[in-house]
Amino acid sequence: MPDSDQNEAHTPVPQGYVIGAGEGEHLIHFRDGGNIFIKADPMMGSNHLGLGIQQLPKGSGIPLHRHLDRDEAFYVLEGSGTVTLNDVRHACERGGTIFIPRNTWHGFSSPDHELVQLWIMVPPGLDGFFRETCSRPGEPRKQLTRDQINAIALKYGTEFT
Repeated sequence: MPDSDQNEAHTPVPQGYVIGAGEGEHLIHFRDGGNIFIKADPMMGSNHLGLGIQQLPKGSGIPLHRHLDRDEAFYVLEGSGTVTLNDVRHACERGGTIFIPRNTWHGFSSPDHELVQLWIMVPPGLDGFFRETCSRPGEPRKQLTRDQINAIALKYGTEFT
């Protein structure tokens, strides 16, 4: 048997898990104070995808950005808003699904309603960005400059306009 097959055969397989609705790593977004729950990522045993929930409070949004080497998908759990994909605006609402291929400019706005989304990223990386820019509940929000946010984003293959 070739060495690569032997190494794969001896690599431990991550254990599955089940977590509840309010469980996961809870963070508070640096920009809008919305809740983020990281549900699956390499730190939790998911080496090939990141998954979490992000709340966009009414009147907030996610600025235009792109992930240089990661695909992303969203499922809208609650509320409604707008997603922009390559300069084209689309309505999104509860039950809607959004797929964003790598290197696609996109952003979200929720001017009139809260928007709560499940996000999936392959390979993972959004989880690391959130950990470096967001705070844990009860901690003061991190005060980061635009240049600092952009530098952190680039570490995870993300570029803002």
